[in-house]
Formats: sequence, structure tokens, C-alpha cells
Amino acid sequence: MTASESVLVTRDGATATLTLNRPSRKNALDERGWRLLRAALDDLAADDTVRAVVVTGAGGDFCAGADLGGASRTEHPVARMRRVGAIAAVLAELPKPVIAKVEGIAAGAGWNLALACDLVVAAESARFSQIFARRGLSLDFGGSWFLPRLVGLQQAKRLALLAETIGAAEARDLGLVTWIKPADELAGFTAELARRLAALPPVALAQTKALLHQGAGGTLREAIGNEANAQAVNLATEDAPAAFRAFLGKTAPPAYTGRWALR
Repeated sequence: MTASESVLVTRDGATATLTLNRPSRKNALDERGWRLLRAALDDLAADDTVRAVVVTGAGGDFCAGADLGGASRTEHPVARMRRVGAIAAVLAELPKPVIAKVEGIAAGAGWNLALACDLVVAAESARFSQIFARRGLSLDFGGSWFLPRLVGLQQAKRLALLAETIGAAEARDLGLVTWIKPADELAGFTAELARRLAALPPVALAQTKALLHQGAGGTLREAIGNEANAQAVNLATEDAPAAFRAFLGKTAPPAYTGRWALR
């Protein structure tokens, strides 16, 4: 992707940064942007050298949602929304940790894009809105799934029905932001967080993420069964035995690879 594209992917070691790059439109995504985002996420999911992902926006804003002026006039709106909405599932299910680094506005699908990430680091000045109702629309990009699970049904209704704009502090109090940082600390904190995640066992992290998603909608017994299966996979990699040896020998943690140990 060239620097002029609306979605950019850059690398720093095992961390990939996905940047929404339409600052003149507050990084609202048009049809090409959605396609580029889906392609970038598919590539990142398949790239085992990527161990952590940061999603952010260019020019001081995260994402103002969908560019309503750029919607397809030929595709049926239900088909289009299913295609775009599927990107939320791809992002949420990415088999590696994903951090949203939020500055400025995160509105509509842009806020739900951040909620699809595993962790959210926000600047003190960040602002959030489920703006759909103010545009004559209902929730999309997974908002009807993310919000009630994160804040409960009543607060989800408040945010969605009133379409208020809230600040970073309130979003953190509601459990929608993980950390708030001053603007001059945001990049460094996020980069170090991604580095820490990238250094951990990739198979174990991928399975933990999947287990938490499954556990949120399943029974206790289903969760216990899923956990048992996942531990069997972990024990068949090189990472778990190496971690055990380091623990017993009181040595530094090993360099985790995720490689399959059974031959």
C-alpha cells in the first residue's frame, strides 16, 4: 500500500500498525477503505511474524465511522452492511492481540472499530459517540453485540438511543477504554504495550482471546471443556515446556515461538 492509500500497514519488529489514513475526513471509511481494511486484516491474521497489532488513525482522529457519501448505489444495502459488518468479526477474532490507539473522535462504526479491539488506549482528549441515531440510523459494525457485553444493557441503551458524545474519562469509567494517557505519552505507551504482548506465547494468547469470547456467551461446563482442549494445544508447543523450565530454574523467560513441538 502506498502512503496515499486510506489504510496503511507498517511494521516495527513483531508489531504491525494499521493506520486509517483519510485525515481530511476524520478517517471515515469509504468503499475502498473498507476493502483495504478487510484485506489488511486478512493479511495480518495469516502472518505469523506479526505478534501484536495496533489500530489507529492519522491526523489526530481515530475514525468518524463510515463515509456516508461514499456508499455504493448499486449494491443492496443489506448485502453491503453484511459485507462491511463482517469486518468487525474478522477484527474481533484476529488470532493475536489488537490495541486501539485512539485520539480525537471515534464515532459510529469508528467507535465500534475500537471496541472490536482487545485493548483501548485513549488520549485524554479522545471523544466517543454511538452517533447512529443522529443520522437516522441504528447500530452497526457490531455495536449491538459489543456494547451490552461491555457496559450492560441499560448503559448500552443510553449510549445508543441518545447518541451522546462522551469523553475518555467517562468511557474508561464505563469499561470502554482500558487506559488514558496524555497526548505526548500515547504513542510510547502503546508501542511498549504492543512490544510486551508480542513477546508472550502467541498460541497461548490466541487461545486465551478465543476462550474469553466463547466464555462470554457459553456455559461454565462449555468453558471448562474449551479450556482443557486449549491447554492440550499449548502443551504441544515449544513454549509451555520452555516456560516451565525457566520457572523451575528461576531464569529469564524464553523467547516464545509458538512452534509445534510434536513431530
